[in-house]
Amino acid sequence: MTPPATPDTSVPDASTPGTSAPDTSAPAAVDEPLLIELLTLAQRRLARDLAARLEAEGCTLDQWRVMRCLTDDTGRSMGDLAQALLIPQASLSRIVDALTEAGLAYRRQDEQDRRRITAHLSRRGLIRLERLDALAAAHDAAVRTACGTPDPGLLLRHLAEA
Repeated sequence: MTPPATPDTSVPDASTPGTSAPDTSAPAAVDEPLLIELLTLAQRRLARDLAARLEAEGCTLDQWRVMRCLTDDTGRSMGDLAQALLIPQASLSRIVDALTEAGLAYRRQDEQDRRRITAHLSRRGLIRLERLDALAAAHDAAVRTACGTPDPGLLLRHLAEA
């Protein structure tokens, strides 16, 4: 006696009209990461490590970056800051709000254009920034030492010019 016929569940081959063979080739192996991947990884690790040091002082990395941008006496508009730091304006407003609440920055209405508001670093903010910059400088020195060169930025400057 012959067994009952069972439906064919095999994968159709390319010779069957209207079908194609599945692609069984493996994706190409990644031999070496691209430069953008290496730079991104390095930036994220550096930022994470510095953020941890700043956090111990009650400051975020973005707050520190904003404070560094406000060191001149002229102040900066929120639009200028957002563009210079590549921070979305809504996020930047929250950062400046936090700095203002802590007494590290203040806002001022522009005398020529009353619609324009500029952010400024307070004296307290300048004093605080000195401490934060010292932490960042120590972090930077440790990274340079770990890289085995006093100027790993030489490679980055070269890449930026290319």
